[in-house]
Amino acid sequence: METASNKLITILNAQFLHEIQIAQSKLDLEGIQSFIVDENIISTIGTAFVEGYKLQVNATDVEKSKPIIDTITE
Repeated sequence: METASNKLITILNAQFLHEIQIAQSKLDLEGIQSFIVDENIISTIGTAFVEGYKLQVNATDVEKSKPIIDTITE
């Protein structure tokens, strides 16, 4: 059974991995755990098939994460 505490929500989509990694570092500094989706896909199938990366956080951390992500994407 999926609950809010274990449901992951995408809070950022970016074309380049380094953009996601910067955002993840900022979240880490605030004590928010995040996960990069498709981080290793380039080594598997190459860059031609990668449409972007996603950064996800637990549903319970979405509200805390949004202001941090907004400062990065402005």
